[in-house]
Amino acid sequence: MSVADTLADLLAPLNHQLFLLGHDAVTTAELLGFATGAVCVWLCVRASSWNFPVGIANNLFFFALFWSARLYADAALQIVFLLLAAHGWYRWLRGGERHTGRPMGHASPTTLLVLAALLVPATWGLTVLLTRAGDSAPFWDALTTALSLAAQWLLNAKQVENWYLWIAADLVYIPLYAAKDLVLTAAVYVLFLALCGVGLRSWHRELTAAARPAAAPAGVPA
Repeated sequence: MSVADTLADLLAPLNHQLFLLGHDAVTTAELLGFATGAVCVWLCVRASSWNFPVGIANNLFFFALFWSARLYADAALQIVFLLLAAHGWYRWLRGGERHTGRPMGHASPTTLLVLAALLVPATWGLTVLLTRAGDSAPFWDALTTALSLAAQWLLNAKQVENWYLWIAADLVYIPLYAAKDLVLTAAVYVLFLALCGVGLRSWHRELTAAARPAAAPAGVPA
């Protein structure tokens, strides 16, 4: 028995069909991925560090779902995200001065240029690799993988620009999953896209409020 077959057997309970939604045979993994994903993004919008443990649970459910759909890059990406989530959780809680909570901020131009420069070769390399592996949508799978990794890196640093990359990834994820008849997953990514817009506005508002000088006490000249 191959490693893939063994893994499929281990994941079988999570891939048990619950109901049909159009052509999508919704499984336990997909339904739990929907729920934990929505909660995770909402916690990100609220800038709560609890988004990371909820995100780890989401990674496990989506790993089972994507592996069964032969979206191998998305499945592997969940393992990478799990490790990055552990790293991000630590940075948010202990990444500030004197190991205090990390403050929200903006990514430097250098960071954004490096990430942009890495997106093209990362997408190209993953496309070649996934084509050889028999992935069902190699280029789009590779592109969303590269975008998501860059977005997660910025999220771990608590930098507001992460939302722009998540939005770009979601705009590709939605039609990709719809084409794979993962209707519920496509629907949750529509929700993610909307929440990303809310998160972007919320984080910008919080940064603006933090930068605004504190009001002078009554009776004291400003």
